[in-house]
Amino acid sequence: MRKLTYFIATSVDGFIGAPDGDGDFFYSHLDAEFVGYLAAEYPETISTQGRVHLGIADAAPQRFDAVIMGRRTYEPGLAQGMTSPYGHLPEQYVVSRSLAAPPDPQVRLIGGDLAAEVRALKAQGGLGIWLCGGADLATQLIDEIDEIIVKTYPVFAGTGMPMSHAGFGVRPLELTGVRTFGGGQVVSTYAVRRS
Repeated sequence: MRKLTYFIATSVDGFIGAPDGDGDFFYSHLDAEFVGYLAAEYPETISTQGRVHLGIADAAPQRFDAVIMGRRTYEPGLAQGMTSPYGHLPEQYVVSRSLAAPPDPQVRLIGGDLAAEVRALKAQGGLGIWLCGGADLATQLIDEIDEIIVKTYPVFAGTGMPMSHAGFGVRPLELTGVRTFGGGQVVSTYAVRRS
């Protein structure tokens, strides 16, 4: 069975974006060591355009062969003409009730019962499913998430979009890995502990 992994960038104080959801401020905290790590370990999480720029356009997926993102996560790339931001992945899903048709034939829309759709995807064979964002989607899928990988950047935002809006609830996690980088970034991997 495939795992649903919430693989997300965050500030030290747990914000994945500014109050309007914009996460571009994380880009100023990328350096060669960290980008090299992401390109080697998680090449499928780099946009198709970014993969070309980094010279890894043909890199095979390491962990994920599907991505699920919310409409608000999808729209900034769409505004720049990227109708299929992860075209190198066999499956791209955008969760939206407002889009009538996908802007690209490689993108599939999910507009109905999101949790049921994700359970069906998890039951299929293949690599893992990457939950790309954002907070509303993580909230809707909180009970379906099997793993959380947090890329913490060395910045304190003070306020903004949190990792989820799930509300208070103690959800036990098991730390399965930590990697630190010279630029102050930390990648922490947690398995969700089911009772």
